Amino acid sequence: MTEAHTIDCEEALHRLLDFLNAELRGESLQELERHLERCRSCFSRFEFEKRLKAHVAELGREPVPAELHHRIRKVLADFKG
Repeated sequence: MTEAHTIDCEEALHRLLDFLNAELRGESLQELERHLERCRSCFSRFEFEKRLKAHVAELGREPVPAELHHRIRKVLADFKG
């Protein structure tokens, strides 16, 4: 049996968004899951990000006022240059 590869906190945090979006597969997924089982700091960050994502998704169900929608589009257009 081969020893499982371990990842450090930097790599775990780098993979966290893909994990939250269910985009990790195979060994990458297993490595992150093992890291989160061992590392309280990264697990806490994961829990925070998971709750934040759920909260933002819930807020996204509210209709956006037309004026706000227009302002956001303008900011994005200005940003793109």
